Amino acid sequence: MRNISDIIEQHLKSIITESPNGSIEIQRSELADLFQCVPSQINYVINTRFTVQKGYIVESKRGGGGYIRIRKVQIVSKARLQELLTEELIGESITQSVGNAIIERLLEDGLISQREAALMKIATSRNVLMIEPNLRDKLRAAMLKQMIEVILLK
Repeated sequence: MRNISDIIEQHLKSIITESPNGSIEIQRSELADLFQCVPSQINYVINTRFTVQKGYIVESKRGGGGYIRIRKVQIVSKARLQELLTEELIGESITQSVGNAIIERLLEDGLISQREAALMKIATSRNVLMIEPNLRDKLRAAMLKQMIEVILLK
């Protein structure tokens, strides 16, 4: 059975998908009431499932009329996406969890298949890269950059 975080994430993603501009504005308290959970559960979902690495921009306004705006980043060009991923998000070093989030984004955007995503995750996992953590994160970054270059510039 899916947990409440998965259900909230799927609900928000379906609303974003249906939105003509790929953006939604929600109120934390209304969403918490809808799912009969505490507002901090909504915060958790937004902070962990709607990150820049996963292709989302989140803005919030606090206070009485406050809202949370979630926007799916649109791919302008494959070259710009490659630049964003390799230079701004991956950098010189990357953890396994952030790397996996980037791979999931490529999968969600239809740029790679389920099989390719699985292969990329395995190749960059700590179970395969069995070296000192600092070097492992640098090697993972270099590998992901090369994989992304091949995928986006094919």
